[in-house]
Amino acid sequence: EHAAMKRIMSLAVLLVVGACSRNEPAVEAPGADVLLTNGRIYTVDAARPWAESVAVTDGRIVFVGSNSDAAGYEGSNTTVVDLGGRMMLPAFQDSHIHPIGAGVEASSCDLNELDDLAAYRSTIGEYAAANPDVEWITGGGWSMSVFGPGGRPSKTIIDELVPDRPVYLSSADGHTGWANSRALEIAGITRDTPDPADGIIDRDPETGEPIGSLQEGAMNLVTRHIPRTSIEDQVAGMTYSRDLLHGYGITSITDAIARRDDLQTYALMESRGELDLRVVASLWWERERGLEQIEDLVALRTEFDKGGLLRPTTVKIMQDGVMENYTAAMLEPYLVDSGTRGIPMVEPGLLRQAVAALDAIGFQVHFHAIGTAAVRQSLDAIEEALIENGQLGNRHHISHLQMIHPDDVPRFAELEAIANFQPLWAYNDEYVTELTVPFIGEERATWMYPIRSVLDTGGTIAFGSDWSVSTANPFPQIETAITRLSAAGEDYPVLLPEERIDLETAITAFTLNAAFLNKHEQDTGSIEVGKLADLIVLDRNLFELDPADISETKVLLTLFEGRPVHGDFESL
Repeated sequence: EHAAMKRIMSLAVLLVVGACSRNEPAVEAPGADVLLTNGRIYTVDAARPWAESVAVTDGRIVFVGSNSDAAGYEGSNTTVVDLGGRMMLPAFQDSHIHPIGAGVEASSCDLNELDDLAAYRSTIGEYAAANPDVEWITGGGWSMSVFGPGGRPSKTIIDELVPDRPVYLSSADGHTGWANSRALEIAGITRDTPDPADGIIDRDPETGEPIGSLQEGAMNLVTRHIPRTSIEDQVAGMTYSRDLLHGYGITSITDAIARRDDLQTYALMESRGELDLRVVASLWWERERGLEQIEDLVALRTEFDKGGLLRPTTVKIMQDGVMENYTAAMLEPYLVDSGTRGIPMVEPGLLRQAVAALDAIGFQVHFHAIGTAAVRQSLDAIEEALIENGQLGNRHHISHLQMIHPDDVPRFAELEAIANFQPLWAYNDEYVTELTVPFIGEERATWMYPIRSVLDTGGTIAFGSDWSVSTANPFPQIETAITRLSAAGEDYPVLLPEERIDLETAITAFTLNAAFLNKHEQDTGSIEVGKLADLIVLDRNLFELDPADISETKVLLTLFEGRPVHGDFESL
């Protein structure tokens, strides 16, 4: 028995020695999928504002902390990325944008980025010559400031270039259309055509003939005759926009106007695995209809809200126009001969009823309000919903907010209404100095884009671009929010310097607060364990820059759920 036991012991020793001497490595823990280390990581998390490393597994953040503590997340299957001291942020979110139309417009007669009539003429003529088979020439992006107060371009300019085909070009802000004679003829617009309730047909003051520019609801008189863009063309436009947005570090958006064909576009891209954006779609409230349309909005929400990337859970109500053509609704008259106060697009009583009804069934309401009266009417409607329903947490928000009466500033906090600013507009360009201030006076001019005032009274702000009205790039917007100066370096005086905000606040407005507006702050908007790995890496540290240089920042890498959708790990 003793000899047998010795043989067993010897065999056991040989097996152990053999196992230790084999060349096969010991089994290692797989670790995280991706470990991004050695960075300057601004988390937008108040509990831990800064970190050095982030680990990601299955698209979610599993670690945020120091380089030394991150070592435990590196395994045999981990992709390790050395950020080389570069800055990382949570990905941006745009709270008000028109990406499908902007993408389609980019491949049509695109006047964006042009700044004078000669450039418009040459572009329109060149596009027409290059596209002889296009039935309707469409596009836009022209600036109202090129045509002076009121923004009233003439049909004769286009007639000289394209006399035989209809042409319709929208202004950069989308509130004015510019048509040639052929387009007006097809639409049946003559001197006898009455103005619609929500718009104006601009006319020759002597003859009464339409001059070619159409304000607000009058645009529909022409646009209803333009052939619809195909879904595949919309997909192509949105694909262009998706890539551009990823290049700017944007992975979540609020589409400010979404109709059925837009929802179909998003749904088709998501079904193909091509969307790579979180989209809150704002269903369009039709001004010519009443409360009966709510049933249709519910049907669209039911049809397209599948709990994925597309969430059609918001209703967009456009309550007024814009200052430059005197259609923004004001509490006091414009300083023009007509004494107009603008156009409230939805009768205020109906607006209150509609918002209360939408709120009761779980819709978020997204208002367009530029003038003092439109802002007050929107706030009144939110207040009515609170009185009737209590606080249901639907996070209604008012966009643009060019002018808020001082009495209404504290109401954003009181009503828990989110102030959705487009910060790039908060500087003294020609739209302000030539097309707005002369027609409202100096006192009201001190009420423009009061971002700091809303913050100081406890309100929540979120930022959006309104692209293609202005650039989708968040960095010029952040710069202007901080400086109240042109991010393009134009020599204008500061617009209301007391309304400046700091860098941290501006970043939060494009990240965590925008995620709150979009109702997915539990998953996005900051760099925290458990959240989705929507992350961006920049070519410079924003906190080390002169504010005037922020607009030059570039995004090197954009991750959507931990996966590169712009740039790549190897090129960092």
